[in-house]
Amino acid sequence: MDNLFTDSVERLFAEIATPEVIRLIEGGGRADALWQGLEDSGFLDVLLPEESEGAGLSLADVFPLFLLAGRYAVPVPFVQTLLARAWLHAAGIKAPPGSIAIAGFGVRQHGDALEAGTVAFGRVADWVLAQVEAQHVLLPVAAGRRELDSGHGSLNASLRWAAQPTDAVLIAADALPRIGLAALAAASHAPLLAGAASRVLELTLDYANQRTQFGKNIGRFQAIQNQISIMAERTWAARMAAQLACQGSGWEPGYLRAAVGKSRCSEAAAVIADIGHAVHGAIGITEEYDLQLYTRRLREWRLAAGTETYWARQIGTHLLQQSNHTALSFICEDISP
Repeated sequence: MDNLFTDSVERLFAEIATPEVIRLIEGGGRADALWQGLEDSGFLDVLLPEESEGAGLSLADVFPLFLLAGRYAVPVPFVQTLLARAWLHAAGIKAPPGSIAIAGFGVRQHGDALEAGTVAFGRVADWVLAQVEAQHVLLPVAAGRRELDSGHGSLNASLRWAAQPTDAVLIAADALPRIGLAALAAASHAPLLAGAASRVLELTLDYANQRTQFGKNIGRFQAIQNQISIMAERTWAARMAAQLACQGSGWEPGYLRAAVGKSRCSEAAAVIADIGHAVHGAIGITEEYDLQLYTRRLREWRLAAGTETYWARQIGTHLLQQSNHTALSFICEDISP
């Protein structure tokens, strides 16, 4: 992507998604002003074709934007909304205004009631794109009830509707894009994890080069260097996996690439968060220090849209079903052609 375009998005995030704004929203404040800034920017429709008032960019083109959203821990479903709008457009539906979370798992129907458990960004989203049994539907969050069931500062929420809202948007079964919502959600979270990991690595390197002990920076101690080298290795592996998840000539992620990206990024998330806190020591868990804004997102996004175990199982199952493939040919032909 053009650096000028990427730089514009980074300047926008630096202005409207500051640590102070993140803390305000995590504390229960409204995200309306932040979201309006994103709406006004015009970036939310970049995956749509130009004839539909989009920019006609591909998923690979916008990968740097997705990384930046993770690096700045943007506390609204920016990446999910871009992908959901493109998904809906491919299904012949114009997305309504507002932010869209993607519920890839955990949506159930009990009689007339609908329940979506632990939806990522469910606390701040305006809509939820979900599959309810065989029906795909876009549900207005305001018509339901939110239940905050996660830890401090979480943006997850479980949602419940007593009946299907009258303003819900139904998607016809014969118009569905190839990519399902589970893989779409996985592809949206992989670059978020990679971006947040890069920020944690940056904060950890800065701290290790500033904090002194026994007369020298702690970054000069071999034990610390070993830990940071592992952290850097995992961070760049996550970035490469996330980039793989966002490969393709169009807007649509590939199922297996999304699976690999989410699996690898989720696997790296816990290690990166643990090492970041180990190097920082006690200061890393304090409310005033920014590290916890990103490590909490790493842990939350690791669990969202399927953990590394779930997606590794999907990849393995797919491989075992391909009797004509070796593991190497499967990677070369199906995952990374």
